[in-house]
Amino acid sequence: MSELVTGEAVTLELRPAKLPSRALAVLLDLVVVGLVYTVVTIVLVISTASLDEAAQFALSIAAFILVLVGAPIAVETLSHGRSLGKMACGLRVVRDDGGPIRFRHALVRGAVGVVEILMTFGVVACIASLVSARGRRIGDVVAGTLVVRERVPVGQTAFVPPPPPWLSGRFAELDLSAVPDGLWLAVRQYLTRMRQLDPQVGWAMAERLASDVAARTGAPAPHDVPPAAYLAAVVQERQVREARRAFGSGAPNSGPGVPGSFGAPVQPQAPAAVPYPPAAVPLPLPLPVTEAAPQDPVADRRPSGGFAPPA
Repeated sequence: MSELVTGEAVTLELRPAKLPSRALAVLLDLVVVGLVYTVVTIVLVISTASLDEAAQFALSIAAFILVLVGAPIAVETLSHGRSLGKMACGLRVVRDDGGPIRFRHALVRGAVGVVEILMTFGVVACIASLVSARGRRIGDVVAGTLVVRERVPVGQTAFVPPPPPWLSGRFAELDLSAVPDGLWLAVRQYLTRMRQLDPQVGWAMAERLASDVAARTGAPAPHDVPPAAYLAAVVQERQVREARRAFGSGAPNSGPGVPGSFGAPVQPQAPAAVPYPPAAVPLPLPLPVTEAAPQDPVADRRPSGGFAPPA
């Protein structure tokens, strides 16, 4: 597995696609595009039979450019790097930093692909992919993209550890819109692998990432919160906002009385001396619930004897 390194010196576990899977995806795409081009050509020949030869030649060139060049570019742009062949093979085109591609990336890849795939029958693309350590063809190098594998075995999937409970909802007022996708990926990769790092190296990396996130949000990181716990709480806040945008206020387990729900803002709690990651501490048994005795209006007027009932 080849690893990508971001500007924050954190490795991203993006698995670049190798030549066999890429070649199969391109072959499937060419078959689909070829069938569409054949149908379009037959329709044009039938519908333009009354035109002169020059007009038919111009229409055939336009159909070639639109179907064989424009259609793949449009599909990759709208699907964020997933053509039909790549969907079947579990591949996706991403930027060098792991983010989704845009129209300019798909345009450069498609324009260069006409030369290295269509005109040379894929010979140039195969040679470039074999020479490159990450299997990139010339179009990927020029556009700054990479084809990666999306299908990862379930046993190898890493989960981000949750923050301590006393940090839930504490950063609900932060402005996370200025944090780039590359920094989010770096933070996520650190949180999933922080138990595998040396303690001193992991602490220094967490401090650096926390300072980068704080600089992007415009609010300094709290001094009473460990940097790793701060990063986990900020990532959880971003996930809560994405879920709120996706599902609205009608998400399950939401309501005005549920902390951290989508129905009402969470009141910040006072920090406690809880280590991060939290250790396994046995919880006390719940006390039996008893019904409250009816109030006595006569007893309320009696003088107090100095005893305060427990809260």
